[in-house]
Amino acid sequence: MRFPHPLFLIAFVSAWLPGSPCPAQSASDDLLSAAPREAESTYASPPADLIFRNGAAYTVDAARSWADSVAIREGRIAYVGTGPGIQKWTGPQTRQIDLAGKMLLPGFHDSHVHLIGGGIELGECDINGLTTVAAIQDAVKAYALRHPEKKWIRGGGWPLTLEDGNPSKELLDRVMPDRPVLLDAFDGHSTWANSMALKLAGITRETPDPPRGRIERDPQTGEPTGTLRESASRLVINKIPPYTPDEYLKGLRRGLEVANRFGITSVQEASVAEQHLNALSELDRARELTVRVVAAMRVEPAKQMLQIPQFVEWREKFRGRRLRATSVKIFEDGVIESRTASLLQPYLGGTQERGWLNFEPEVLNPLVVELDRLGFQIHVHAIGDRAIQCSFDALELGQRLNGRRDSRHHLAHIELFDPSDIGRFRKLGVIANFQPLWANADLYIVNMTQPILGPERSRWLYPIRSVAETGALIACGSDWSVTSMNPLEAIQIAVTRRGLNEGPGLAWVPEETVDLSLMLAAYTINGAYVNFQEQETGSIEVGKAADLIVLDRNLFEIPRHEIHQAKVLLTLLEGEPVYRSADFPE
Repeated sequence: MRFPHPLFLIAFVSAWLPGSPCPAQSASDDLLSAAPREAESTYASPPADLIFRNGAAYTVDAARSWADSVAIREGRIAYVGTGPGIQKWTGPQTRQIDLAGKMLLPGFHDSHVHLIGGGIELGECDINGLTTVAAIQDAVKAYALRHPEKKWIRGGGWPLTLEDGNPSKELLDRVMPDRPVLLDAFDGHSTWANSMALKLAGITRETPDPPRGRIERDPQTGEPTGTLRESASRLVINKIPPYTPDEYLKGLRRGLEVANRFGITSVQEASVAEQHLNALSELDRARELTVRVVAAMRVEPAKQMLQIPQFVEWREKFRGRRLRATSVKIFEDGVIESRTASLLQPYLGGTQERGWLNFEPEVLNPLVVELDRLGFQIHVHAIGDRAIQCSFDALELGQRLNGRRDSRHHLAHIELFDPSDIGRFRKLGVIANFQPLWANADLYIVNMTQPILGPERSRWLYPIRSVAETGALIACGSDWSVTSMNPLEAIQIAVTRRGLNEGPGLAWVPEETVDLSLMLAAYTINGAYVNFQEQETGSIEVGKAADLIVLDRNLFEIPRHEIHQAKVLLTLLEGEPVYRSADFPE
């Protein structure tokens, strides 16, 4: 990875310290600066290799300024301005693109995504978007017919709204009785198996639930139904031949294609083992890695502290041009829909279930303290209010014992809060990593989440504005392939708190709607900040890498419920196209 020349003019976006407002985001669209700005490189000489003219360039610099022209030379931004200043950067060989009012933005940053796993899933029995048992049965049967060589039928994407989140093995047996089938739920926290898969795994009515997992059972007979939660899925997965290195590479290539098509130029790959790192490193060495990647190495609950020496080794080994393995991922709990997220108070419904922690405080605290001492960034999956609280407690202990540093730890998903914990992001300097596509009254919220939480707790689901108003830094990710990787869809839902196709109307938890400017920062400069690369990318400023995207319309000039209809026409990484729409000229 190339780093900025010392003479580059860099916006003061990295100077945020807890206790001071974060300059990397705006709380209101009213703070947008429409004043002309002009800056040009003090080291690079004209002409430019590529010029954009007549555009709506929202720079996402510290002043949130606008420009109409941008020049690129040798993969970096050489000029940003308005008016005739671009002329001096124009030469006989300069490629020029007249944007005709189209929007130019920094490339999007996805701060929580599973490129490789999602890409592998695309090559399997892909049932994402299918909402009925019949449609899934047809997909399984068709996939099996196309792939007679497959000994196992694997895939994913079934919705938890299917059969009350507990689909039975018999439904799969009807279309596939003679080969084992295992399908992941859309959220990655449940699986659905047919009878043969359960048999090969040795799962019977006598099989006990594994630690931090649950085998769903018929309430009358005790027989396994076919749905497995959390660690119980491993009982079957461990019987399946592991993916090959070539399958990891193919999955990564598929994931990269999706990311670039949506304008994504930088990611935090949210849960990796050595096989993922090998695939990322191979493409990086071959100069085929078309996003910047920070990899978050996954802590396995059974290994805990024993993995840390391996993480230290991988941090040095997998350091490449566009790859760094500097983050560690901790899955602290499950999900609310299946009652595996860890809550402070019981789920409603007459039981005392509160979910569970994958790492109890006596394990989590020393783990976090040691990772922090060794300089790792810590990336925590925390959905329930108890998981969020315990994560904060561990990070606070790490600060107290190790001293405060520029750690940029972040909590991801952060769905349900105890209101008293909202201010702790700001207090501790922890980044709030939301997945805003989920913040609307969809079937999961209405039918599965609110009924088992009640109205008082449901008010504190995805409180993005409340967190932002404390001065905390907001970043965002997709968690693809759990849901769409398209940032424009997530941005629309964050500003409307309504479904993508619902149009104008009453927002779900309207107190938590946010401004477009905040969300664009969350997906650009703040995402760059999460990955410690805000001086290299994340805004349109002279000296930074030309990681840019062109949209077919200006997001600030359209109704908010139409944001998801905008299209990425061009994605540049260091000035080179990694995606170009057929609708955009050469």
